[in-house]
Amino acid sequence: MNRLRLLGAATLLVLATSANATSFLATTDALVGAFDASTNATSDVSSSFHDDKIVRAARDDAASFVASAGEIRGVQLENAFQHIRATLPQLQASDAQLAQAILTI
Repeated sequence: MNRLRLLGAATLLVLATSANATSFLATTDALVGAFDASTNATSDVSSSFHDDKIVRAARDDAASFVASAGEIRGVQLENAFQHIRATLPQLQASDAQLAQAILTI
């Protein structure tokens, strides 16, 4: 009987470890995928608009936007968003990602 309990406990331990590892991998994959998409959007914008006057003029507004979690939306930042989306229509980036990209320029 003692061996049966020991075997049962070992089996449960192996199953629990496997479930935790799978959950950890799924969570890690999701986080890395989201970070990668954000990084790619930031990289595309910052490399494409490094010398763009409209985008560079929106840096202060972008800083306010990021610091206020999107509550403060300045006119220059809105112009920059429109300009970026018109220039790169294939870019799938949120306003927050674009504002962060503008800050890296």
